[in-house]
Amino acid sequence: MTTREHPAPPTSAAPAPTGSAHDEQSGSAHDEQSGSAHGGLSGPAYDRHGGAAGGRLAWADVAKGGCIVLVLLWHVIMKDYLQIDWRLTVPVPGAWGTFGELLLPMRMPLFFTISGMFAAAAVHRPWRAVARSRVAKFLYLYALWLLIHTAVLAFAPGFPTDRASSVGQLLAQLTITPSNLWYLYALALYFVLAKALRRVHPAVLLGAAGTLAAVAATGLLDTPGNRGGLYQNLVFFLAGLHLRPYVLRWAQVVTGRRLLLAAAAYGIGSAVLLATDVGRLPGVAVLVSTVAVLFGIAGAVRLSRWPVVAEPLATLGRHTLPIYVIHMPVLALLHLLIADRVADLDEPARLALAFGFPFSLTVAVLALSLGVHRTLLAARAWWLFDLPARRKAAST
Repeated sequence: MTTREHPAPPTSAAPAPTGSAHDEQSGSAHDEQSGSAHGGLSGPAYDRHGGAAGGRLAWADVAKGGCIVLVLLWHVIMKDYLQIDWRLTVPVPGAWGTFGELLLPMRMPLFFTISGMFAAAAVHRPWRAVARSRVAKFLYLYALWLLIHTAVLAFAPGFPTDRASSVGQLLAQLTITPSNLWYLYALALYFVLAKALRRVHPAVLLGAAGTLAAVAATGLLDTPGNRGGLYQNLVFFLAGLHLRPYVLRWAQVVTGRRLLLAAAAYGIGSAVLLATDVGRLPGVAVLVSTVAVLFGIAGAVRLSRWPVVAEPLATLGRHTLPIYVIHMPVLALLHLLIADRVADLDEPARLALAFGFPFSLTVAVLALSLGVHRTLLAARAWWLFDLPARRKAAST
């Protein structure tokens, strides 16, 4: 969907954290044909079908890695790059803004589709087996990092992002109007809904969720903050969960021709959404995002066959949680440090910088976020990325 506040979705570290994406593939190690979580920096071996040694869905890791990069790029463009006074006669900033807009229908719907796939087996387990890893964990991380973001963003009051400036606003972000960390909130909420309604026919669930998304896209519902993202992406989580065999089948039959057809359909659809108001017509935005998800999966499958590209993206895909929760404060502080300095450069320097600035800053934010994560783990602050283990009852 075309929700503007984002980010991304994350996976989570294991109880003895390595920064790996464990929880979206939690339960038994092979429940979603994803294998065990890979926490190291070396990628698995890939086959021509987008799989990997040990049965892990390599293309899913590649897709998640690509999505988290797009999350960072979107935030860099909207919250830093377009806030700088470039004063250029050439519309380079506008071109970057348009590029970011064109990617909106794919990024979060693809993330949630993959998350739903990884939850497909867990919804059938007893609550006692999944409530902690699928619900409590993400709510804990959401609340913890919301407090951290609120504190850090207070040092960058001019940074254009949602932040609580009062106790009432903080309570609202904790409950009904989630913050930029809304993906964590959504993972817990969507899983509860999917499990509670697992006996309802999938066609009924998908129809209801699709209707909710379609109505939300028309602007008829009140969607402050990131509430619109909650309304618009439930259908993709449920689709990944209930239509998982069809998603896997699509990944298996991807060809270069099908990739090009999906790319063309997505490109045309997103361009029409951007250039007209048809996205406010019921169902149009959902349809375009569905095509975007098919394109994203096809692209990830093809990229997974090129190890030089697949391995770095898959590594990022297994470390989405730390990138997701850390990158916004990092970007806010960088914006505070560099925005005015860039604007004060002479015009030739600004013009030269404008072309590649979003890409360069995205790489910097990504590297700093991973560096902060490593530092925190070295300081034994693993509880920032995982729900602390329950104390074992003392033996008698």
